[in-house]
Amino acid sequence: MSSHRPIGPFQVSPIGLGCMNLSHAYGAPPSAEEAERLLLTALDLGVTLFDTAALYGFGANETLVGKVLKPHRQRITLCSKGGMAGVQFPDGLKRVIDGRPEAIRRNCEDSLRRLQTDVIDLYYLHRWDKTVPIEDSVGAMSDLVQRGMVRSIGLSEASAATLRRAHAVHTISAVQTEYSLWTRNPEIAVLQACQDIGAAFVAFSPVARAFLTGKLTDVATLGAKDIRAGMPRFAPDNYAANLKLLPGYQRMADEVGCTPAQLALAWLLHKAPHIIPIPGTTRLEHLEDNMAASRIPLSADVIARMEVHINQNTVVGERYNPQGTGEVDTEVFAVPR
Repeated sequence: MSSHRPIGPFQVSPIGLGCMNLSHAYGAPPSAEEAERLLLTALDLGVTLFDTAALYGFGANETLVGKVLKPHRQRITLCSKGGMAGVQFPDGLKRVIDGRPEAIRRNCEDSLRRLQTDVIDLYYLHRWDKTVPIEDSVGAMSDLVQRGMVRSIGLSEASAATLRRAHAVHTISAVQTEYSLWTRNPEIAVLQACQDIGAAFVAFSPVARAFLTGKLTDVATLGAKDIRAGMPRFAPDNYAANLKLLPGYQRMADEVGCTPAQLALAWLLHKAPHIIPIPGTTRLEHLEDNMAASRIPLSADVIARMEVHINQNTVVGERYNPQGTGEVDTEVFAVPR
C-alpha cells in the first residue's frame, strides 16, 4: 500500500486527522494543552492532512489548529470548510448554511485569519445551500483560488450529480462524506464519480462515530451536548440492535490481528487508492492505534465477510434526524434500513 495518496495537487498521508473532536460535537473537548499535544503527536506520527471547518466550535477549532500548526505550515496540507458557520443572533450564535458568494468569501477570510495562514490548501463547501445554485457557490470558491486565498476546492456531503455540475465550473479536488462499514451511501455513485474526475474521496466518521471501535457499549453515557444523542442509530433501542453486530466484527479483527478501529480504517484503505479516511480522536492512544491501520493487510475474503456482516441492511436507524437528512445532498439506498 502506498505511503501517500493524492488529493488535488498534494500528496498526503493515507490517513489524515479530523480535528473536529478537539473543539466540537462529542461532549466536553480536551484542554488546550491536551489538544496541542494530540496535534503535535499526529505530526510526529506522519500525519500531513489536517481537516477543520469554520463551524467547529464556531471558529474555535480553526483558532486551535492555526496556533498549534503555524510553525509547521509547510509540512502539512491544511483543509477547512465554509458555507456553514456560526452566525450571531440576538439570542446567541447559531449554525447557518449560507452558500451565497458573499457568505463564502466572508467565511474564507475569517478562516484565514483564525488559521494564521495566507492560503488554505483545500477549501470545501461544507453543505450545499439548496437555495443557491451550486454553480454560484463553486464560482465564488473558484474566485478564491484566483485570488490566491485557496489552492484547491472540494465539496462535503454532495451527490454525484451535484459533483459533476460543480466540476464543470471548477476542478473539484475532493469530496468529503461520511463513509464506513455502516454508512455505505457513497458506494451508490459518489465514489465512482470521484474516480471519474480524478478527485479524492475523504471519509469522515470512518469508525462510525466510535461504534466500530467496540468501546461505546452504552449510549446512556453520552452527554447532553454529544451530537450522537440526537442521531437515530444511537437511539437506545436501535443501538441495542446494532451492538449485536459487534461480536462477529470483533472476531474478524481478532482473525486479522488488529483492533476493531484499525480493521474499519484498513477496510477503507483497501477499497480504493483515492479514499483517504480522517478519523478524529481526543486520546493519544487512539491516535496511535488509528495511524497504524495503514500497515494492516486484508484479504479479499475478510473484506467480503466484513461487508456482508455490517452494511445498510444490517444496521438499524438512519444517519441523521429529518432535519439533518434534509441538509445533505447524498444519494440514499432505496431499501429499508
